[in-house]
Amino acid sequence: MVDINFLATPSERSDGPSPGARSAALRWDIIELLFFAYRDFVGDADHELEAFGFGRAHHRVMHFVHRYPGLKVADLLDVLRITKQSLGRVLKQLLDEGYIVQKTGNNDRRQRLLYATPKGEALVGKLAGLQTDRINRAMQEIDPAGQETVRQFLRAMIDRDDPDKVLETIFGGGRKTRE
Repeated sequence: MVDINFLATPSERSDGPSPGARSAALRWDIIELLFFAYRDFVGDADHELEAFGFGRAHHRVMHFVHRYPGLKVADLLDVLRITKQSLGRVLKQLLDEGYIVQKTGNNDRRQRLLYATPKGEALVGKLAGLQTDRINRAMQEIDPAGQETVRQFLRAMIDRDDPDKVLETIFGGGRKTRE
């Protein structure tokens, strides 16, 4: 059995605070909770993706292409903060296997616009369903005011000067994040 005493704040730990004043000021409790929450949140989808030979990069691409039909490849690069080369392999696999289609822009033929196919939409729906189940289980433990605090905290964790258009859409009253 694992001792989760390490999740306690330094003053709550049985071994007392960590050495050094700087170390005591660090938010080890939140840092570690975020690590474990992220591990389990993406782990549900990771297990499902393995069956397709996909990983987290595939999931992120599919998520944003599904949520924002017609997303430009250039904007996807900005959202994911990855290079064209990093996206290339993942995008090619998703295109080749029929999860995404790419169309040229109507006004600018150089634009590559991405859309999820019905096959891609089904996969994203399955993954989002697993993650929604985990979120709903956690939110059942929290009253409505606390749920809004969770949303505020997560929004505050995102760099507000982030230049990507998807976050501008989410924060600027575009497509709703809860459906």
